[in-house]
Amino acid sequence: MGERYDLIVRNGTIVDGTRAPRHEADVGVRGDRVVRIGNLKNERAKKAIDAAGKIVSPGFIDAHTHDDRLMLSAPEMAPKASQGVTTVIAGNCGISLAPLVLGNRTAPPPLDLLGEGDWYRFGSFAEYVKTLEENPAATNAALLVGHTTLRVVAMGDLDRAATENEIGKMQVMVREALDAGAIGVSTGLYYEPARAAPTEEVIEVCRPLTASKALYCTHMRDEGDEVTGSLEETFRIGRELNVPVVVSHHKVVGTPNFGRTSETLPLIAERMKSQGISLDCYPYCASSTILSADRAALGTKTLVTWSKPHPEFAGMDLAVIAGKMNLSIEKTTQKLLPAGAIYFSMDEADVQRVLAFEHTMVGSDGLPHDAAPHPRLWGTFPRVLGHYSRSLGLFPLETAVYKMTGLTAKTFGLKDRGVLKEGAYADLCVFDAATVDEAATFARPIQPARGIETVIVNGAITWQDGKSTGARPGRVLRRH
Repeated sequence: MGERYDLIVRNGTIVDGTRAPRHEADVGVRGDRVVRIGNLKNERAKKAIDAAGKIVSPGFIDAHTHDDRLMLSAPEMAPKASQGVTTVIAGNCGISLAPLVLGNRTAPPPLDLLGEGDWYRFGSFAEYVKTLEENPAATNAALLVGHTTLRVVAMGDLDRAATENEIGKMQVMVREALDAGAIGVSTGLYYEPARAAPTEEVIEVCRPLTASKALYCTHMRDEGDEVTGSLEETFRIGRELNVPVVVSHHKVVGTPNFGRTSETLPLIAERMKSQGISLDCYPYCASSTILSADRAALGTKTLVTWSKPHPEFAGMDLAVIAGKMNLSIEKTTQKLLPAGAIYFSMDEADVQRVLAFEHTMVGSDGLPHDAAPHPRLWGTFPRVLGHYSRSLGLFPLETAVYKMTGLTAKTFGLKDRGVLKEGAYADLCVFDAATVDEAATFARPIQPARGIETVIVNGAITWQDGKSTGARPGRVLRRH
């Protein structure tokens, strides 16, 4: 008699991504689907994994990534597979690799977070999707098209509002992206190339979202003194387009704003009663993006993550670099540009308050091409499971998993993902609840997590025994 299953995960404790109580069961996989959950001890399979004493959960869905290029340049996706991630949401903060052809031109900040200009070689979103589908990564991906990328295509001068004609060009590109499989539009109104865009421009550029019932995701205009005004702007865009909005990596920055999540979260909760609003966060007190003196002034410490003219300073404190150069912080910053940085500018109580908020998803916001990246790139999901759930008791393990799986799949419309049930896709993570935690630190940020034993994407094992297997079963996911 032949094997009924391609894979059986035996003897594990199921945490199914819905917040339901855990229970012990075997999981039978055939092809790319979970076909049976129950007692399979007498069943045969081509391959079996013994998960005794371990948790078997849905694979984690990273709600906020900049993995657009990583899926092509390092398709084994080690920073994500190693921490149990099976699906990434890419194209955030207004930055998407497509549709933009730069050729020999330099990618303007923050587009340079994805790499040099020659990576921007896709003239249409469909061309980028086709390339991903023909060259799969180890993870699935759901893709956003970036408003900043569209501005760079449509406009010569970015320091002003778009004209009616330029808005029309951007609308055409949004429609093309949605037709090609994009799940929505992202904006990065915080960044210089999009900062001059008024609310009305954003609404008009995003008009095609309405008919598609697609998402509007945003790195808001302000996360400091004017954070509530930026939230209201985000909610207005969602209402006028009649689409769901996602507030990216919600936080408040700068010492004068410490504690203000006790103001922002009730505002979000109140607005949720009348419109579709979601949010994600990363579990750290430090942010990371392009280097600027203004951003450095908001924090207690700044670490340089990369510098094109001075690569030798990657990983060093900006104040130490300024001392070596015998220059002010402002002049040192100018010498290092283009560059990236980590900013210690948030309060731990705010981070915990946002993370514990019932509706908050988990997203890494990792920057995979930084020379000395923020440890969130490799450590986000295990840190939530280990530090915040197990050690601090911020929420039960079932809730932690839900914030990384079922909640995220529901928000982004990823059908049959994010839950461990019969008929769902076989995206699974087997981990040790007693030991799982980040290994990455600010001093040593490139470290695979502890306690992640096996990761399965569409029925294929992508990470096992502390290393990539070489399997690349990832797919481009559409919104349902």
